[in-house]
Amino acid sequence: MKKTLLSFSLACFVIAGFNAQILNKIKNAKVDKDKVDAAAGVVKSFTVTDAEVADAAARSVKWMDENNPVCTTDDKDKQKKAYADRLEKIFGPYKNYDGLNLNYKVYYVTDVNAFACPDGSIRVFSSLMDLMTDDEILGVIGHEIGHVKLEHSKKAYKQALLAEGASKFAGSTGTVAELLDSDIGGLAVELTGAQFSQAQESAADDYSYEFFVANGKDPQALADAFKKLAGDSGGNESFMSKMLSSHPDSAKRAKKIEERIKKDAKKK
Repeated sequence: MKKTLLSFSLACFVIAGFNAQILNKIKNAKVDKDKVDAAAGVVKSFTVTDAEVADAAARSVKWMDENNPVCTTDDKDKQKKAYADRLEKIFGPYKNYDGLNLNYKVYYVTDVNAFACPDGSIRVFSSLMDLMTDDEILGVIGHEIGHVKLEHSKKAYKQALLAEGASKFAGSTGTVAELLDSDIGGLAVELTGAQFSQAQESAADDYSYEFFVANGKDPQALADAFKKLAGDSGGNESFMSKMLSSHPDSAKRAKKIEERIKKDAKKK
């Protein structure tokens, strides 16, 4: 039986399809004034290097892999094996794409999502795979590769670590290693859930589009993936469109991609 992911990732292709109670908590969350004040006072004394971001990414994804059900190509469960085999077929040819060293796994969970870490770890959720065709999944993967290549994930991790460190070590000194040692589980959730800006999401969409074109794929699949996330795959409002009210721009992103397809077709 599929489980709900042990973390919720906002820094992803789409907000995960959690139950209404959790979504309400996200919508109603308020900025922690104490944390903001602490960050303002400590940011100069607490620093985060690229090497520390890499370490945080490796430790975070290790914790996530150990605390969520992972599908493998040698899994005794035929259904879980099928997910792993399918992702291998889709993602395998691109694991060293654009000079990156990418690794990938499927989480056997009910949430509809995918996320990327700055170390090149990309995780795709089985329920997202249920929703999409192979090429649509590849569009999601291209988007996540974009977040890694364009260093969006790296910047998001650094910002999240600075905020957490400033809060934890307010009025004292501390290191990223101490921060990770104190609560790796909580930080794994925080780091894999760090949010991207709209500009970064748009740039990752553009990267995925160019990824498709460079590899002889039809970028319409990327637009179709967004349409499904917007609940526009069958003319009726879907479960996803109801759950993703906090992420209403999927239809607009699909339209933007289709407009680019038309524009590029005219150039040819």
